[in-house]
Amino acid sequence: MTKQQPRSQFLGPEQREAAWERLGGEHYDVVVIGGGVVGAGIALDAATRGLEVALVEARDLASGTSSRSSKMFHGGLRYLEMMEFGLVREALKERELALSTLAPHLVKPLRFLYPLSHYGWERPYVATGLLMYDTMGGAKSVPGQHHLTRSAALRLAPGLKRDALTGGLTYYDTVVDDARHTMTVARTAAHYGAVIRTSTQVIGFLREADRVVGVKVHDSEDGRTTEVRASVVINATGVWTDELQALAKQRGRFHVRASKGVHIVVPRDRIASDTSIILRTEKSVLFVISWGTDHWIIGTTDTDWNLDLAHPAATKSDIDYILDHVNKVLVTPLTHADITGVYAGLRPLLAGESDQTSKLSREHAVARIAPGLVAIAGGKYTTYRVMAYDAVDEAAQDIPRRVSPTITEKVPLLGADGYYALMNQTPHLAEKYGIHPYRIQHLLNRYGSLIDEVLGLADGKPELLEPITASPGYLRVEVVYAAAAEAALHLDDILARRTRISIEYAHRGVDCADEVAKLVAPVLGWSKSDVDREVDTYKARVKAEIESQTQPDDASAEALRLEAPEARAKVLVREDLPIDK
Repeated sequence: MTKQQPRSQFLGPEQREAAWERLGGEHYDVVVIGGGVVGAGIALDAATRGLEVALVEARDLASGTSSRSSKMFHGGLRYLEMMEFGLVREALKERELALSTLAPHLVKPLRFLYPLSHYGWERPYVATGLLMYDTMGGAKSVPGQHHLTRSAALRLAPGLKRDALTGGLTYYDTVVDDARHTMTVARTAAHYGAVIRTSTQVIGFLREADRVVGVKVHDSEDGRTTEVRASVVINATGVWTDELQALAKQRGRFHVRASKGVHIVVPRDRIASDTSIILRTEKSVLFVISWGTDHWIIGTTDTDWNLDLAHPAATKSDIDYILDHVNKVLVTPLTHADITGVYAGLRPLLAGESDQTSKLSREHAVARIAPGLVAIAGGKYTTYRVMAYDAVDEAAQDIPRRVSPTITEKVPLLGADGYYALMNQTPHLAEKYGIHPYRIQHLLNRYGSLIDEVLGLADGKPELLEPITASPGYLRVEVVYAAAAEAALHLDDILARRTRISIEYAHRGVDCADEVAKLVAPVLGWSKSDVDREVDTYKARVKAEIESQTQPDDASAEALRLEAPEARAKVLVREDLPIDK
Protein backbone atom coordinates (compact mmCIF):
# COMPACT_ATOMS: atom_id res chain seq x y z
CA MET A 1 0.00 0.00 0.00
CA THR A 2 1.20 3.53 -0.71
CA LYS A 3 1.30 5.92 2.19
CA GLN A 4 -2.04 7.57 2.88
CA GLN A 5 -2.41 11.32 3.15
CA PRO A 6 -2.82 12.70 6.69
CA ARG A 7 -6.23 11.79 8.06
CA SER A 8 -6.93 15.42 8.96
CA GLN A 9 -8.88 15.57 5.70
CA PHE A 10 -11.13 12.65 6.70
CA LEU A 11 -14.65 13.90 7.42
CA GLY A 12 -16.11 10.94 9.28
CA PRO A 13 -18.00 10.34 12.55
CA GLU A 14 -14.88 10.65 14.72
CA GLN A 15 -13.89 13.98 13.16
CA ARG A 16 -17.49 15.18 13.31
CA GLU A 17 -17.65 14.82 17.10
CA ALA A 18 -14.26 16.46 17.53
CA ALA A 19 -15.42 19.33 15.31
CA TRP A 20 -18.40 19.97 17.59
CA GLU A 21 -16.10 20.30 20.60
CA ARG A 22 -13.81 22.64 18.67
CA LEU A 23 -16.69 24.82 17.46
CA GLY A 24 -17.76 25.59 21.00
CA GLY A 25 -14.29 25.84 22.48
CA GLU A 26 -12.17 27.89 20.08
CA HIS A 27 -12.16 31.39 18.63
CA TYR A 28 -12.00 31.63 14.83
CA ASP A 29 -10.82 34.30 12.48
CA VAL A 30 -13.60 33.34 10.06
CA VAL A 31 -16.83 31.38 10.37
CA VAL A 32 -18.38 30.48 7.00
CA ILE A 33 -22.10 29.72 6.75
CA GLY A 34 -22.95 27.46 3.81
CA GLY A 35 -21.51 24.23 2.46
CA GLY A 36 -21.97 24.90 -1.24
CA VAL A 37 -19.05 25.44 -3.57
CA VAL A 38 -18.67 29.12 -2.62
CA GLY A 39 -18.68 28.41 1.13
CA ALA A 40 -16.24 25.53 0.69
CA GLY A 41 -14.08 27.75 -1.52
CA ILE A 42 -14.05 30.49 1.12
CA ALA A 43 -12.99 27.97 3.79
CA LEU A 44 -10.15 26.78 1.55
CA ASP A 45 -9.06 30.30 0.65
CA ALA A 46 -9.03 31.45 4.26
CA ALA A 47 -7.31 28.31 5.57
CA THR A 48 -4.53 28.56 2.98
CA ARG A 49 -3.96 32.19 4.04
CA GLY A 50 -3.14 30.89 7.52
CA LEU A 51 -6.44 31.86 9.14
CA GLU A 52 -8.40 29.86 11.71
CA VAL A 53 -11.58 28.82 9.89
CA ALA A 54 -14.80 26.96 10.61
CA LEU A 55 -17.53 26.11 8.08
CA VAL A 56 -21.03 25.08 9.11
CA GLU A 57 -23.77 23.72 6.85
CA ALA A 58 -27.36 23.01 7.92
CA ARG A 59 -27.74 19.95 5.70
CA ASP A 60 -25.10 18.28 3.51
CA LEU A 61 -22.17 19.56 1.48
CA ALA A 62 -23.52 20.69 -1.91
CA SER A 63 -27.07 19.75 -0.89
CA GLY A 64 -28.48 22.86 -2.58
CA THR A 65 -27.50 24.57 -5.82
CA SER A 66 -24.00 23.06 -5.93
CA SER A 67 -25.24 19.53 -6.67
CA ARG A 68 -27.86 20.54 -9.23
CA SER A 69 -26.02 22.49 -11.90
CA SER A 70 -25.51 21.67 -15.57
CA LYS A 71 -22.31 19.85 -14.48
CA MET A 72 -19.98 22.12 -16.42
CA PHE A 73 -17.04 24.39 -15.72
CA HIS A 74 -17.76 26.81 -18.53
CA GLY A 75 -17.44 30.42 -19.51
CA GLY A 76 -21.08 30.82 -20.44
CA LEU A 77 -21.09 31.08 -24.21
CA ARG A 78 -24.45 32.86 -24.26
CA TYR A 79 -23.12 35.65 -22.01
CA LEU A 80 -21.03 36.86 -24.95
CA GLU A 81 -24.28 37.88 -26.66
CA MET A 82 -25.22 39.76 -23.48
CA MET A 83 -21.88 41.62 -23.74
CA GLU A 84 -20.77 40.26 -20.34
CA PHE A 85 -17.20 39.87 -21.56
CA GLY A 86 -15.62 40.28 -18.13
CA LEU A 87 -17.68 37.44 -16.69
CA VAL A 88 -16.84 35.13 -19.61
CA ARG A 89 -13.12 35.96 -19.49
CA GLU A 90 -13.00 35.35 -15.73
CA ALA A 91 -14.90 32.05 -16.00
CA LEU A 92 -12.71 30.77 -18.85
CA LYS A 93 -9.58 31.54 -16.83
CA GLU A 94 -11.03 29.48 -13.97
CA ARG A 95 -11.92 26.67 -16.39
CA GLU A 96 -8.31 26.51 -17.55
CA LEU A 97 -6.99 26.53 -13.96
CA ALA A 98 -9.33 23.68 -12.98
CA LEU A 99 -8.40 21.59 -16.02
CA SER A 100 -4.65 22.11 -15.82
CA THR A 101 -3.82 22.51 -12.14
CA LEU A 102 -6.55 22.47 -9.51
CA ALA A 103 -8.74 19.48 -10.35
CA PRO A 104 -7.70 17.57 -13.49
CA HIS A 105 -9.10 14.37 -11.93
CA LEU A 106 -12.57 15.91 -11.66
CA VAL A 107 -12.88 18.45 -14.50
CA LYS A 108 -12.75 16.91 -18.00
CA PRO A 109 -12.72 18.36 -21.53
CA LEU A 110 -15.98 17.86 -23.41
CA ARG A 111 -16.62 18.41 -27.12
CA PHE A 112 -19.82 20.18 -28.17
CA LEU A 113 -21.53 20.43 -31.53
CA TYR A 114 -23.19 23.76 -32.29
CA PRO A 115 -25.68 22.98 -35.11
CA LEU A 116 -26.25 25.83 -37.55
CA SER A 117 -29.78 26.36 -38.83
CA HIS A 118 -29.35 29.33 -41.22
CA TYR A 119 -27.26 29.81 -44.34
CA GLY A 120 -25.03 32.80 -44.81
CA TRP A 121 -24.83 35.04 -41.74
CA GLU A 122 -24.97 32.44 -38.93
CA ARG A 123 -21.66 30.65 -39.49
CA PRO A 124 -19.42 33.77 -39.36
CA TYR A 125 -21.49 35.14 -36.45
CA VAL A 126 -21.10 31.98 -34.36
CA ALA A 127 -17.48 31.51 -35.44
CA THR A 128 -16.62 35.01 -34.20
CA GLY A 129 -18.20 34.25 -30.83
CA LEU A 130 -16.38 30.93 -30.55
CA LEU A 131 -13.08 32.57 -31.52
CA MET A 132 -13.51 34.94 -28.59
CA TYR A 133 -14.51 31.99 -26.39
CA ASP A 134 -11.42 30.03 -27.43
CA THR A 135 -9.03 32.89 -26.70
CA MET A 136 -10.46 35.09 -23.93
CA GLY A 137 -9.52 32.94 -20.96
CA GLY A 138 -6.08 31.92 -22.14
CA ALA A 139 -7.32 28.36 -22.70
CA LYS A 140 -4.51 25.94 -23.50
CA SER A 141 -5.98 22.63 -22.36
CA VAL A 142 -8.74 22.23 -24.97
CA PRO A 143 -8.76 22.43 -28.79
CA GLY A 144 -10.30 25.39 -30.59
CA GLN A 145 -13.38 25.49 -32.83
CA HIS A 146 -13.71 23.31 -35.92
CA HIS A 147 -16.09 23.91 -38.84
CA LEU A 148 -18.28 21.14 -40.26
CA THR A 149 -20.51 20.71 -43.29
CA ARG A 150 -24.00 19.34 -42.71
CA SER A 151 -22.87 15.83 -43.73
CA ALA A 152 -19.88 15.95 -41.39
CA ALA A 153 -22.05 17.20 -38.52
CA LEU A 154 -24.53 14.38 -39.11
CA ARG A 155 -21.74 11.81 -39.12
CA LEU A 156 -20.74 13.14 -35.69
CA ALA A 157 -24.34 13.24 -34.44
CA PRO A 158 -26.48 10.92 -36.60
CA GLY A 159 -29.33 11.21 -34.12
CA LEU A 160 -30.07 14.75 -35.37
CA LYS A 161 -32.66 15.35 -38.09
CA ARG A 162 -31.10 16.27 -41.41
CA ASP A 163 -33.39 19.26 -41.83
CA ALA A 164 -32.56 20.51 -38.32
CA LEU A 165 -29.19 21.88 -39.38
CA THR A 166 -27.36 23.39 -42.33
CA GLY A 167 -23.90 22.69 -40.92
CA GLY A 168 -22.13 22.96 -37.62
CA LEU A 169 -19.13 23.92 -35.51
CA THR A 170 -17.50 22.03 -32.69
CA TYR A 171 -15.90 23.62 -29.66
CA TYR A 172 -14.80 22.43 -26.23
CA ASP A 173 -16.04 23.05 -22.70
CA THR A 174 -15.79 20.81 -19.65
CA VAL A 175 -17.85 18.46 -17.52
CA VAL A 176 -17.61 18.00 -13.74
CA ASP A 177 -19.49 16.15 -11.02
CA ASP A 178 -20.41 19.31 -9.13
CA ALA A 179 -21.30 17.67 -5.81
CA ARG A 180 -18.07 15.63 -5.76
CA HIS A 181 -16.04 18.69 -6.67
CA THR A 182 -17.66 20.78 -3.89
CA MET A 183 -17.07 18.03 -1.34
CA THR A 184 -13.43 17.78 -2.47
CA VAL A 185 -12.97 21.54 -2.04
CA ALA A 186 -14.32 21.20 1.51
CA ARG A 187 -12.05 18.26 2.29
CA THR A 188 -9.09 20.17 0.91
CA ALA A 189 -9.97 23.03 3.26
CA ALA A 190 -10.02 20.51 6.13
CA HIS A 191 -6.62 19.24 4.99
CA TYR A 192 -5.28 22.77 5.49
CA GLY A 193 -6.82 23.10 8.95
CA ALA A 194 -10.41 24.27 8.50
CA VAL A 195 -13.09 22.79 10.74
CA ILE A 196 -15.88 21.49 8.45
CA ARG A 197 -19.16 20.39 10.00
CA THR A 198 -22.39 19.49 8.21
CA SER A 199 -25.84 19.10 9.80
CA THR A 200 -24.94 22.23 11.77
CA GLN A 201 -27.51 24.98 11.30
CA VAL A 202 -27.06 28.63 12.21
CA ILE A 203 -30.03 29.69 14.36
CA GLY A 204 -28.78 33.07 15.59
CA PHE A 205 -25.96 35.60 15.61
CA LEU A 206 -23.82 36.64 18.58
CA ARG A 207 -23.32 40.36 19.13
CA GLU A 208 -21.28 42.78 21.17
CA ALA A 209 -22.75 46.27 20.71
CA ASP A 210 -23.16 46.74 16.94
CA ARG A 211 -20.63 44.03 16.02
CA VAL A 212 -21.35 40.43 15.01
CA VAL A 213 -18.94 38.23 16.97
CA GLY A 214 -20.12 34.74 16.04
CA VAL A 215 -23.09 32.46 15.54
CA LYS A 216 -25.30 30.16 17.53
CA VAL A 217 -25.60 26.74 15.88
CA HIS A 218 -27.94 23.80 16.22
CA ASP A 219 -27.10 20.18 15.40
CA SER A 220 -29.60 19.03 12.75
CA GLU A 221 -29.15 15.41 13.90
CA ASP A 222 -29.68 15.58 17.67
CA GLY A 223 -30.75 19.14 18.48
CA ARG A 224 -27.68 20.18 20.52
CA THR A 225 -26.73 23.85 20.42
CA THR A 226 -23.48 25.73 20.96
CA GLU A 227 -21.97 29.13 20.29
CA VAL A 228 -19.13 29.70 17.82
CA ARG A 229 -17.09 32.88 18.24
CA ALA A 230 -15.25 34.57 15.39
CA SER A 231 -13.76 37.86 14.25
CA VAL A 232 -15.96 37.76 11.14
CA VAL A 233 -18.86 35.68 9.85
CA ILE A 234 -19.33 35.19 6.08
CA ASN A 235 -22.81 34.43 4.77
CA ALA A 236 -22.30 32.20 1.71
CA THR A 237 -25.73 30.58 1.67
CA GLY A 238 -26.75 31.28 -1.94
CA VAL A 239 -30.53 31.34 -2.27
CA TRP A 240 -30.78 31.50 1.53
CA THR A 241 -28.82 34.79 1.66
CA ASP A 242 -31.82 37.00 2.41
CA GLU A 243 -33.11 34.57 5.03
CA LEU A 244 -29.79 34.62 6.90
CA GLN A 245 -29.64 38.39 6.70
CA ALA A 246 -33.13 38.54 8.22
CA LEU A 247 -31.96 36.20 10.97
CA ALA A 248 -29.05 38.57 11.61
CA LYS A 249 -31.60 41.42 11.71
CA GLN A 250 -29.49 43.33 9.21
CA ARG A 251 -30.68 45.01 6.07
CA GLY A 252 -28.86 43.51 3.11
CA ARG A 253 -26.97 45.50 0.49
CA PHE A 254 -28.43 43.29 -2.23
CA HIS A 255 -31.21 40.76 -2.66
CA VAL A 256 -31.13 37.30 -4.15
CA ARG A 257 -33.83 35.79 -6.32
CA ALA A 258 -34.09 32.09 -6.95
CA SER A 259 -34.38 30.83 -10.51
CA LYS A 260 -35.30 27.18 -10.97
CA GLY A 261 -33.34 25.10 -13.45
CA VAL A 262 -34.48 21.55 -14.29
CA HIS A 263 -32.45 18.82 -16.00
CA ILE A 264 -33.39 15.33 -17.16
CA VAL A 265 -31.09 12.31 -17.51
CA VAL A 266 -31.55 9.70 -20.25
CA PRO A 267 -29.54 6.61 -21.28
CA ARG A 268 -26.77 7.13 -23.83
CA ASP A 269 -28.37 4.84 -26.41
CA ARG A 270 -31.44 7.11 -26.71
CA ILE A 271 -29.47 9.73 -28.68
CA ALA A 272 -27.02 8.67 -31.40
CA SER A 273 -24.15 11.14 -31.08
CA ASP A 274 -20.41 11.09 -30.49
CA THR A 275 -20.47 14.61 -29.08
CA SER A 276 -22.42 16.78 -26.66
CA ILE A 277 -24.75 19.30 -28.28
CA ILE A 278 -25.76 22.91 -27.60
CA LEU A 279 -29.12 24.07 -28.99
CA ARG A 280 -30.54 27.58 -29.22
CA THR A 281 -34.02 28.15 -27.77
CA GLU A 282 -36.25 31.23 -27.88
CA LYS A 283 -35.15 32.13 -24.33
CA SER A 284 -31.67 30.73 -23.86
CA VAL A 285 -29.78 27.55 -24.74
CA LEU A 286 -30.37 23.85 -24.15
CA PHE A 287 -27.46 21.51 -23.47
CA VAL A 288 -27.27 17.80 -24.27
CA ILE A 289 -24.30 16.86 -22.10
CA SER A 290 -22.38 13.60 -22.17
CA TRP A 291 -22.45 12.20 -18.61
CA GLY A 292 -20.03 9.34 -18.09
CA THR A 293 -20.23 6.59 -20.67
CA ASP A 294 -23.88 5.72 -20.17
CA HIS A 295 -26.02 8.87 -19.96
CA TRP A 296 -26.96 12.27 -21.32
CA ILE A 297 -27.96 15.21 -19.13
CA ILE A 298 -30.37 17.55 -20.92
CA GLY A 299 -31.32 21.02 -19.67
CA THR A 300 -31.99 23.54 -18.47
CA THR A 301 -35.10 25.61 -17.71
CA ASP A 302 -35.05 29.10 -16.21
CA THR A 303 -38.13 30.10 -14.22
CA ASP A 304 -38.81 32.15 -11.10
CA TRP A 305 -39.14 30.19 -7.84
CA ASN A 306 -40.76 31.58 -4.67
CA LEU A 307 -41.47 28.38 -2.73
CA ASP A 308 -39.44 26.04 -0.47
CA LEU A 309 -35.72 26.69 -0.99
CA ALA A 310 -34.48 23.32 0.26
CA HIS A 311 -36.57 21.14 -2.04
CA PRO A 312 -37.30 22.73 -5.42
CA ALA A 313 -39.59 20.47 -7.41
CA ALA A 314 -39.61 19.72 -11.12
CA THR A 315 -43.05 19.69 -12.74
CA LYS A 316 -44.44 17.88 -15.73
CA SER A 317 -44.43 21.18 -17.63
CA ASP A 318 -40.71 21.65 -16.88
CA ILE A 319 -39.96 18.18 -18.24
CA ASP A 320 -42.25 18.68 -21.23
CA TYR A 321 -40.44 21.94 -22.05
CA ILE A 322 -37.11 20.12 -22.22
CA LEU A 323 -38.52 17.20 -24.22
CA ASP A 324 -40.34 19.48 -26.65
CA HIS A 325 -37.22 21.50 -27.40
CA VAL A 326 -34.78 18.62 -27.75
CA ASN A 327 -37.24 16.57 -29.81
CA LYS A 328 -37.38 19.32 -32.43
CA VAL A 329 -33.95 18.19 -33.62
CA LEU A 330 -33.93 14.44 -32.83
CA VAL A 331 -34.69 11.70 -35.35
CA THR A 332 -36.08 9.48 -32.57
CA PRO A 333 -38.04 11.57 -30.07
CA LEU A 334 -37.49 11.12 -26.34
CA THR A 335 -40.46 10.29 -24.11
CA HIS A 336 -41.08 10.41 -20.37
CA ALA A 337 -40.43 6.65 -20.31
CA ASP A 338 -36.83 7.22 -21.44
CA ILE A 339 -35.96 9.35 -18.40
CA THR A 340 -33.87 7.73 -15.65
CA GLY A 341 -33.46 10.84 -13.53
CA VAL A 342 -34.67 14.39 -13.00
CA TYR A 343 -33.24 17.10 -10.79
CA ALA A 344 -34.19 20.69 -10.03
CA GLY A 345 -31.85 23.32 -8.65
CA LEU A 346 -32.05 27.00 -7.74
CA ARG A 347 -29.69 29.63 -9.11
CA PRO A 348 -28.97 32.49 -6.70
CA LEU A 349 -29.35 35.53 -8.95
CA LEU A 350 -28.73 39.11 -7.91
CA ALA A 351 -32.10 40.83 -8.14
CA GLY A 352 -32.83 44.26 -9.48
CA GLU A 353 -31.59 44.27 -13.06
CA SER A 354 -34.70 42.83 -14.70
CA ASP A 355 -37.92 41.01 -13.96
CA GLN A 356 -36.92 38.11 -16.20
CA THR A 357 -34.78 35.56 -14.37
CA SER A 358 -32.90 34.63 -17.55
CA LYS A 359 -31.58 38.21 -17.63
CA LEU A 360 -30.72 38.62 -13.95
CA SER A 361 -27.04 39.01 -13.24
CA ARG A 362 -24.68 36.04 -12.99
CA GLU A 363 -22.09 38.48 -11.62
CA HIS A 364 -21.40 38.22 -7.91
CA ALA A 365 -21.56 40.83 -5.19
CA VAL A 366 -19.78 41.08 -1.83
CA ALA A 367 -20.82 43.44 0.95
CA ARG A 368 -19.96 44.13 4.58
CA ILE A 369 -23.46 44.08 6.00
CA ALA A 370 -22.33 45.09 9.50
CA PRO A 371 -19.09 45.06 11.49
CA GLY A 372 -18.16 41.38 11.63
CA LEU A 373 -20.66 40.23 8.99
CA VAL A 374 -19.94 39.83 5.26
CA ALA A 375 -22.32 38.43 2.61
CA ILE A 376 -21.58 37.13 -0.88
CA ALA A 377 -24.08 36.05 -3.52
CA GLY A 378 -24.66 35.65 -7.24
CA GLY A 379 -21.94 34.34 -9.53
CA LYS A 380 -21.50 31.07 -11.37
CA TYR A 381 -20.26 27.68 -10.19
CA THR A 382 -17.19 28.11 -12.39
CA THR A 383 -16.09 31.32 -10.63
CA TYR A 384 -16.35 29.98 -7.08
CA ARG A 385 -12.64 30.54 -6.42
CA VAL A 386 -12.82 34.21 -7.43
CA MET A 387 -15.91 34.67 -5.29
CA ALA A 388 -14.11 33.03 -2.38
CA TYR A 389 -11.08 35.28 -2.40
CA ASP A 390 -13.23 38.38 -2.90
CA ALA A 391 -15.20 37.41 0.22
CA VAL A 392 -12.07 36.82 2.30
CA ASP A 393 -10.55 40.09 1.07
CA GLU A 394 -13.70 41.92 2.20
CA ALA A 395 -13.70 40.09 5.54
CA ALA A 396 -10.04 40.93 6.20
CA GLN A 397 -10.91 44.36 7.62
CA ASP A 398 -12.58 42.63 10.57
CA ILE A 399 -9.66 40.28 11.29
CA PRO A 400 -7.26 41.80 13.83
CA ARG A 401 -4.07 40.51 12.23
CA ARG A 402 -2.37 40.59 8.89
CA VAL A 403 -4.17 38.56 6.24
CA SER A 404 -1.96 37.13 3.49
CA PRO A 405 -2.98 37.35 -0.19
CA THR A 406 -4.91 34.49 -1.78
CA ILE A 407 -2.88 31.57 -3.14
CA THR A 408 -5.64 29.15 -4.16
CA GLU A 409 -4.73 29.31 -7.84
CA LYS A 410 -1.63 27.33 -6.81
CA VAL A 411 -3.38 24.86 -4.47
CA PRO A 412 -4.49 21.63 -6.19
CA LEU A 413 -7.50 19.92 -4.67
CA LEU A 414 -7.05 16.62 -2.86
CA GLY A 415 -6.46 13.86 -5.38
CA ALA A 416 -5.00 16.11 -8.10
CA ASP A 417 -1.31 15.58 -7.32
CA GLY A 418 -0.08 12.41 -9.01
CA TYR A 419 -3.29 11.85 -10.96
CA TYR A 420 -1.69 11.67 -14.41
CA ALA A 421 1.03 9.27 -13.28
CA LEU A 422 -1.58 6.99 -11.73
CA MET A 423 -3.63 7.01 -14.94
CA ASN A 424 -0.54 5.64 -16.67
CA GLN A 425 -0.30 2.98 -13.96
CA THR A 426 -3.86 1.75 -14.48
CA PRO A 427 -2.85 -1.81 -15.51
CA HIS A 428 -0.56 -2.10 -12.46
CA LEU A 429 -3.28 -0.84 -10.09
CA ALA A 430 -5.84 -3.19 -11.65
CA GLU A 431 -3.51 -6.14 -11.03
CA LYS A 432 -2.67 -4.96 -7.51
CA TYR A 433 -6.33 -4.74 -6.42
CA GLY A 434 -7.71 -7.49 -8.63
CA ILE A 435 -10.31 -5.30 -10.33
CA HIS A 436 -10.86 -4.42 -13.98
CA PRO A 437 -8.83 -1.52 -15.47
CA TYR A 438 -11.99 0.39 -16.37
CA ARG A 439 -12.92 0.32 -12.67
CA ILE A 440 -9.54 1.81 -11.82
CA GLN A 441 -10.11 4.63 -14.31
CA HIS A 442 -13.58 5.21 -12.86
CA LEU A 443 -12.05 5.51 -9.38
CA LEU A 444 -9.19 7.74 -10.52
CA ASN A 445 -11.70 10.12 -12.11
CA ARG A 446 -13.58 10.36 -8.83
CA TYR A 447 -10.80 10.24 -6.22
CA GLY A 448 -7.57 10.88 -8.12
CA SER A 449 -4.51 10.03 -6.06
CA LEU A 450 -6.70 9.18 -3.04
CA ILE A 451 -7.49 5.88 -4.77
CA ASP A 452 -5.26 3.86 -2.44
CA GLU A 453 -6.98 5.45 0.55
CA VAL A 454 -10.38 4.41 -0.84
CA LEU A 455 -9.41 0.87 -1.78
CA GLY A 456 -7.48 0.50 1.48
CA LEU A 457 -10.85 0.23 3.25
CA ALA A 458 -11.28 -3.13 1.49
CA ASP A 459 -8.15 -4.65 3.09
CA GLY A 460 -9.30 -7.98 4.48
CA LYS A 461 -12.81 -7.32 3.13
CA PRO A 462 -12.71 -8.40 -0.52
CA GLU A 463 -16.51 -8.23 -0.71
CA LEU A 464 -16.20 -4.44 -0.67
CA LEU A 465 -14.51 -4.60 -4.08
CA GLU A 466 -17.71 -6.05 -5.57
CA PRO A 467 -20.18 -3.76 -7.36
CA ILE A 468 -23.39 -2.64 -5.67
CA THR A 469 -25.94 -5.21 -6.81
CA ALA A 470 -28.59 -2.92 -8.30
CA SER A 471 -26.18 -0.09 -9.21
CA PRO A 472 -23.16 -1.89 -10.67
CA GLY A 473 -21.48 1.32 -11.84
CA TYR A 474 -20.22 1.77 -8.27
CA LEU A 475 -18.21 -0.47 -5.95
CA ARG A 476 -19.38 -1.16 -2.41
CA VAL A 477 -16.19 0.34 -1.00
CA GLU A 478 -17.17 3.72 -2.48
CA VAL A 479 -20.23 4.08 -0.28
CA VAL A 480 -18.26 2.93 2.78
CA TYR A 481 -15.64 5.57 2.00
CA ALA A 482 -18.39 8.20 1.61
CA ALA A 483 -19.43 7.59 5.21
CA ALA A 484 -15.91 7.18 6.60
CA ALA A 485 -14.20 10.13 4.90
CA GLU A 486 -16.61 12.29 2.88
CA ALA A 487 -19.03 13.56 5.57
CA ALA A 488 -22.01 11.51 4.33
CA LEU A 489 -24.48 11.03 7.18
CA HIS A 490 -27.60 9.76 5.40
CA LEU A 491 -28.61 7.56 2.48
CA ASP A 492 -29.66 10.64 0.52
CA ASP A 493 -26.14 12.09 0.90
CA ILE A 494 -24.65 8.90 -0.55
CA LEU A 495 -27.14 8.07 -3.30
CA ALA A 496 -27.76 11.63 -4.54
CA ARG A 497 -24.39 13.35 -4.03
CA ARG A 498 -21.40 11.11 -3.17
CA THR A 499 -22.59 8.87 -6.00
CA ARG A 500 -25.16 9.80 -8.67
CA ILE A 501 -27.20 6.63 -8.33
CA SER A 502 -30.38 8.67 -7.76
CA ILE A 503 -30.30 10.00 -11.35
CA GLU A 504 -28.31 7.32 -13.20
CA TYR A 505 -30.63 4.37 -12.55
CA ALA A 506 -34.33 4.20 -13.33
CA HIS A 507 -34.99 2.89 -9.82
CA ARG A 508 -33.49 6.18 -8.51
CA GLY A 509 -31.57 4.32 -5.81
CA VAL A 510 -34.56 2.55 -4.27
CA ASP A 511 -33.41 -0.93 -5.33
CA CYS A 512 -30.02 -0.57 -3.64
CA ALA A 513 -31.05 1.52 -0.63
CA ASP A 514 -31.16 -1.44 1.75
CA GLU A 515 -27.78 -2.82 0.60
CA VAL A 516 -26.09 0.58 0.90
CA ALA A 517 -27.61 1.29 4.31
CA LYS A 518 -26.30 -2.01 5.66
CA LEU A 519 -22.84 -1.31 4.22
CA VAL A 520 -22.49 2.05 5.96
CA ALA A 521 -24.29 1.11 9.20
CA PRO A 522 -21.08 -0.04 10.99
CA VAL A 523 -19.28 3.18 10.02
CA LEU A 524 -22.10 5.50 11.09
CA GLY A 525 -23.15 3.46 14.12
CA TRP A 526 -26.63 2.70 12.83
CA SER A 527 -28.83 0.15 14.57
CA LYS A 528 -31.30 -2.03 12.66
CA SER A 529 -34.03 0.49 13.37
CA ASP A 530 -31.77 3.28 12.07
CA VAL A 531 -31.22 1.30 8.86
CA ASP A 532 -34.95 0.76 8.45
CA ARG A 533 -35.70 4.44 9.06
CA GLU A 534 -33.04 5.58 6.56
CA VAL A 535 -34.36 3.23 3.87
CA ASP A 536 -37.98 4.21 4.50
CA THR A 537 -37.11 7.92 4.46
CA TYR A 538 -35.17 7.62 1.23
CA LYS A 539 -37.91 5.63 -0.50
CA ALA A 540 -40.50 8.18 0.62
CA ARG A 541 -38.34 11.00 -0.78
CA VAL A 542 -38.03 9.26 -4.16
CA LYS A 543 -41.76 8.47 -4.28
CA ALA A 544 -42.62 12.10 -3.55
CA GLU A 545 -40.17 13.37 -6.18
CA ILE A 546 -41.50 11.06 -8.88
CA GLU A 547 -45.10 12.01 -8.07
CA SER A 548 -44.23 15.72 -8.02
CA GLN A 549 -42.87 15.37 -11.57
CA THR A 550 -46.36 14.53 -12.81
CA GLN A 551 -47.86 17.79 -11.50
CA PRO A 552 -48.72 20.73 -13.77
CA ASP A 553 -47.36 23.60 -11.64
CA ASP A 554 -44.81 24.48 -8.96
CA ALA A 555 -47.28 24.73 -6.07
CA SER A 556 -48.77 21.27 -6.71
CA ALA A 557 -45.32 19.71 -7.18
CA GLU A 558 -43.97 21.34 -4.03
CA ALA A 559 -46.93 20.17 -1.94
CA LEU A 560 -46.19 16.55 -2.88
CA ARG A 561 -42.43 16.96 -2.43
CA LEU A 562 -42.86 18.37 1.08
CA GLU A 563 -44.87 15.35 2.18
CA ALA A 564 -41.65 13.31 2.30
CA PRO A 565 -39.86 13.21 5.66
CA GLU A 566 -36.54 15.03 6.19
CA ALA A 567 -33.45 12.82 6.55
CA ARG A 568 -32.17 15.37 9.10
CA ALA A 569 -34.97 15.13 11.61
CA LYS A 570 -33.93 18.15 13.68
CA VAL A 571 -33.32 20.66 10.89
CA LEU A 572 -35.33 23.80 11.56
CA VAL A 573 -37.51 25.48 8.94
CA ARG A 574 -38.00 29.23 8.57
CA GLU A 575 -41.06 29.24 10.83
CA ASP A 576 -38.97 27.83 13.70
CA LEU A 577 -36.27 30.51 13.47
CA PRO A 578 -36.34 33.95 15.16
CA ILE A 579 -36.77 35.82 11.86
CA ASP A 580 -38.85 38.98 11.77
CA LYS A 581 -41.77 38.08 9.53
